[in-house]
Amino acid sequence: MTVQFAETHDMTGEISIAVFIPAYNAAKTLGWVIERIPQNAWDVVETVFVVNDGSTDETAATVEELSLIYPKVVLHSLPRNQGYGGAVRKGLELCLQAGTDFAVCLHADGQYPPEKMLEFVHYMRDNRVDILQGSRHKDGTALAGGMPLYKKIAGNCLTWLENKVFGLSLTDYHSGYMLYSRKAVADLPLQQLSHSFDFDVEVIAASRRRGLKIDEQAIPTHYGEEESHLNPISYGFRVLRVLWRYMRGYYDPR
Repeated sequence: MTVQFAETHDMTGEISIAVFIPAYNAAKTLGWVIERIPQNAWDVVETVFVVNDGSTDETAATVEELSLIYPKVVLHSLPRNQGYGGAVRKGLELCLQAGTDFAVCLHADGQYPPEKMLEFVHYMRDNRVDILQGSRHKDGTALAGGMPLYKKIAGNCLTWLENKVFGLSLTDYHSGYMLYSRKAVADLPLQQLSHSFDFDVEVIAASRRRGLKIDEQAIPTHYGEEESHLNPISYGFRVLRVLWRYMRGYYDPR
């Protein structure tokens, strides 16, 4: 389904969104995430792809049950665990095949707000943004939202370095709440990017080398009882490797 938006910056016509959710052993939280998608967003969303990344719990069965209530929810199961980056890559490929104007990545643990997606897509459309990342630090409320102090300090250090290398002024490269224009998905070298959690930073690196417009908007920080599969130490080293590769031309168009 598509909906007509007012003309902005000579951008006319219809707009459509595909959502994808990388899901690994997320049976307990998926329903909560889907339920939080606002009705006005459902009016614009074509499909919600749940990429089941080799889960060993009831994730697949949960998605099938949700699809009976929300017909736009579609299960795509990977034959084996591909890692976060692999699941995101498949989600982006599915969105590209769907032909929608924007792709939205939601996480299955509910840490990032489905409630913001339509507002953010409006912002992208109005400002011709290709990659939009939700920032937990832009409004200065990360600690109040439960972010551990050590994560805030480590994240700030990495962000300072990333801004130096990429020539940007973002406040958060690591939230995982990412929105993409169709142009960005088509231009990005998806098969070249990581299977791990540094995938999102690599998206920024490759987008920067391709002249895509990158921006951020504030999101609330939520740290609950969800299980994290990210090792912060190995992740930090992976981010440093992305920066090294960026400076060596690894993400340059070929």
